[in-house]
Parts: sequence; C-alpha cells; structure tokens
Amino acid sequence: MTKVVKPVDAAGLVLIRAGARGEPEILLGRRHRNAGFLPDIYVVPGGRVDAEDHDSSGFAEALHPAVAASLLSGGSRRPALAFPRAALRETLEETGLLVGETGMAEDAAGIPVWQAYRAAGIAPDFASIDFICRAITPVTSHRRYNTRFFLADGAQAVGSVNSNGELEDLAWRPVSALSALNIVDVTEYVLKEALRRWQARSPTGAEPPKLLNYRNDIMTLSRHRTRG
Repeated sequence: MTKVVKPVDAAGLVLIRAGARGEPEILLGRRHRNAGFLPDIYVVPGGRVDAEDHDSSGFAEALHPAVAASLLSGGSRRPALAFPRAALRETLEETGLLVGETGMAEDAAGIPVWQAYRAAGIAPDFASIDFICRAITPVTSHRRYNTRFFLADGAQAVGSVNSNGELEDLAWRPVSALSALNIVDVTEYVLKEALRRWQARSPTGAEPPKLLNYRNDIMTLSRHRTRG
C-alpha cells in the first residue's frame, strides 16, 4: 500500500497589470525541466511557507478581515499572515520584484525580504491582497502542497523582472498568449478566477475563496469554509 504524503503549506501570488495596449498581463515563469514537481510547467511565483514567515515584517500588516478569517480555516495552525508573507517573499526571490507602495516601516524585521523592501522605500500592501483559492495536490502525487493563492495589483510591482533560476522564461504575458503555454488545471483555474476579479474590480475580501481538491485525480471545487 502506497503511503500518502502529507501536503506542505505553500503560497503563490498572481500579479496582473494593464499592458501597454490595455490588454491584461500576468507574470508567469516555467519551472525547470529537471524540477521535482511540475517540470516544464508555467506557474505564478510561489513556494513553501517557511518558519521566518511567521514573524512580523515590521510593516503595517492589516489583512482584510474576510481574507484573514479564510486563512485561519483549513486546518492550518500557522498565523494567517504567514501565507501572504510567504507569497511576497517567494515573489521577490524568484522574480526580483517588490510588491507594494511607497512607504517605510518603523522597524523592518531583519529578514532579507523585508530589509529589501525597506531599502527600496516600499511597503507591502497587505490590506489589498485578495485570497483566491486553496489548492491541495492529489494524494497520488509524490510531492504534495496545500497552497494558498493570492491576487495583487501588478501595477504595484516595483523593479525589473530578474529570475533567480527557479523560473525560466519569466515574463509578463498578455492573457491572449496563455493558451499557448503548458499550464496545469489548477493554475488555469487560478488565473481565470484572478483575471475575472481583476477585470471586475472586485473589492478585496468581497468573494470567498474556493477549495480545489482532487477525487480520483479529477479536480473538484468546493466551498472554503471559515471558522464561525
């Protein structure tokens, strides 16, 4: 009998902006062909939640109450802010981009990601980060993740795209070009939902996140329950 691997907590960030011709653009990169998980697949920046993501950034960290409530559900004992902190950290590490507005922290944490924000005079805008969905890798996978996907305004991305090697062919891509990319079903749903919210200018926290799970290796959607 095959042992089921316990999912690892992770976070991903969808960045969408208006392109030069008005068409929405999404930041995507291709995982290396030798990657142990989803090789040669296009994904948004993201990765596992680390212990350092439990610590305060030193910036204002007021999540929208509905987003915070949703993040506290799902069986995780991590603080709600650990997930958006991880998404912002992974985005900086993988793409070189800071996401936020001009601002300073009174006492930015000594963790490299927050020191980079401070040095650039950029404050992460936690209050505007929306929670799109939570996705759990199939039980048949040898690597499993319990990933929270977030949406942020790509117009707040500061800096030049500069891959650290984890994501190849990293670039802002017009939505009309996405059909030509190798994208898995979860990412396809996440991008579609993020784009819908972005185009509708849906307020942060106005729509509850969905739970993406698998039954017999077929993706299913259900309500992401929050604690009452």
